[in-house]
Order: sequence, then C-alpha cells, then structure tokens
Amino acid sequence: MARDFDVLSGAEPYTVEGSRTGVLVSHGFTGTVQSMRPLGEAFAREGYTVTVPRLQGHGTHHEEMEGTTYQDWIASIEQAYAWLAERCDTIFMAGLSMGGTLALYMAQQHPDIRAISLINAAVDVPAMNAVHEMQEDVRFLDAIGSDIKKAGIVELAYDKTPVASVKQILVFMDIVREDLPKVQCPALIFVSPEDHVVPPNNAQMIYEGIASAEKNIIEMPDSYHVATLDNDQQRIIEETLAFFKKHE
Repeated sequence: MARDFDVLSGAEPYTVEGSRTGVLVSHGFTGTVQSMRPLGEAFAREGYTVTVPRLQGHGTHHEEMEGTTYQDWIASIEQAYAWLAERCDTIFMAGLSMGGTLALYMAQQHPDIRAISLINAAVDVPAMNAVHEMQEDVRFLDAIGSDIKKAGIVELAYDKTPVASVKQILVFMDIVREDLPKVQCPALIFVSPEDHVVPPNNAQMIYEGIASAEKNIIEMPDSYHVATLDNDQQRIIEETLAFFKKHE
C-alpha cells in the first residue's frame, strides 16, 4: 500500500492571478518551489499572472519521488500551462536545472510560448550515467541539492536522490537534447561557471542547439548551481524581467 506523504513546509505551489501576461516557473530535480519562489514573487509584483507548480513526487519524500516518471513531471508543468492559457494571452517560462529542461521541452511543444529564461538548465549530465552500472539493490544516492555559494542559504530539497529518478531524468534529457532545434523562441541562458551539479558546458550546448534567432548566454560567476537562491538572484530577476518585458 502506497504511503501518503505530507508536503514539506515551503514546498507548496505558488500562484498569483494578475494581468493577461503569464509566467510559468519551474523548480528542478529533487528540489521544490522554495528555490523559485523569489522569482515568482518578483514576477507577481510586476503584475503578471504567475504559477510555480510543485512537480509530482517533489516536496514530500524521496520515496514518493522514486515512484514518479519524467512524464509525471511534464504533466505537472502542462497542467500549470493549461491554467495560464485559460487566463493569459501571452506566456513566458523560467526554469532552474531540470526546470530549465522542462522550459525547453515546453518551448518545443508549445511554439506560442513567447520567451524562456533558463538557469543552469540540464541537457547532458554525464556523471548521472553511473546509475546504469549500479547494483539493483541500490535505491538511493546522496543528495544533489543546496549547491549554493552564499553563506547561510539552504535549498529545501531531498537528502537522498532515488536511482530510479536519475534514470528518468537521463531519458528526459536525451529527448529534450535531441529536439533542441525545435526551440525557436527568444532564450536567456544563465550559467554558473562553477556549478557542481550540471556541467557549465550545457549552456553552450543549448545555445548552439536551439534555433532561436535571439539567444544570449549570461554568466553568473558568483553563484553555484542553485543560482536563484544565490548571490546572482537579483540579477536573474532583473535580466529576466527586462527580457520578458521586451517580448511582451
């Protein structure tokens, strides 16, 4: 019998109704809404309609995540997109890590998405391939969350990573990477040169792979992987807002 897990405090979805311009914001793999809430709140202050969904299997317990698939994570985002589409004429998307992968996927599937902002987005993480060599009785690995340079800041994320979930994100990254040329909307690509989770070369891979006429790489030398909670948080917010306003 499946266990019911409570949603962790701080991991709850964040949604604000505003104008007919909407912003869909996605957290990353094993992470929670907490990592993206500062962006969501900033977009809401500008008057936008904002939704930061909690991806299925996230923000509860790593054992629940173990039973979810990349299709479940996509479904969480598609549901949020549908909610925005009912209320908005224009939709933007921003995502951190796998949230960036999801933003790329959504841009591939929904050409009407006006522009995307990617923060240390993941399309190729070779270190994860080690899960294919592991013994079948190994279910969980050490945590990957809270890679933050700024002192005293902690990401709300799982303390263990399900092996089954790593296998799922590997499949998902392959799908998105193969379809990068389908992305045609304007794209901001933020990258931390010192990222201990997603290799920084993913930014160049995305830049070269997407077909967007307007695309820019912005380096964040003072942040690690979870840049949305790190020293470059304000810069991400300001640059993304300016970019979205330009394309509204």
